Amino acid sequence: MTSLSRRAFATAATASLLVGCGGHPSGRATVERPGGAPPSSRPSVKATRALGRSIPVGLEIPAIGVDTPVIRLGLAPDRTVQVPPVTAHDRAGWYRHSPTPGQLGPSVILGHVTVGTHGDGVFRHLARLHRSDRIVARLENGTTAVFTVDSIRTVAKADFPTDAVYGDVNRPELRLITCGGPRTGDRYRDNVIVFAALSSASP
Repeated sequence: MTSLSRRAFATAATASLLVGCGGHPSGRATVERPGGAPPSSRPSVKATRALGRSIPVGLEIPAIGVDTPVIRLGLAPDRTVQVPPVTAHDRAGWYRHSPTPGQLGPSVILGHVTVGTHGDGVFRHLARLHRSDRIVARLENGTTAVFTVDSIRTVAKADFPTDAVYGDVNRPELRLITCGGPRTGDRYRDNVIVFAALSSASP
């Protein structure tokens, strides 16, 4: 485990990882598509070599029409993972205790599915992604890192897969996280998690 990955996982493990959109979960559900097996047990997306550290500044997901700036997120005072602010101009947020996109390990980016009275959030269609869809991260140093989706999982917040999301991996990967499942008021029962691997990069 790299020192950066180990530090990211240790920080995440001490926090509440019921990510985004508020509320305490009720009920349990785990759905993964397509494939069915956990990402670590399926054939890997062919990945390119790791990139150097550079902060993400933008994110594009062509299959679902996402093109968003990316802000930096940390931990809230109560040790929960921060989420982007609820605003009319919703943005995704990179969890700064994770690797930057393209570095070895799992880089984590969060976004809302809804933003209160403002309507839909930037990740409102995240659950519609499919294996082999592309995700493009624009980095501060001008590099474009392209990821290919491995799998999409919907899990109850009570069963959030901490190790699968934040744990060590032997290649550059990306996690996109939002809320999903049944909604009560402004609270969602589940999280939608996209697992992807770096497939190419360009200056």
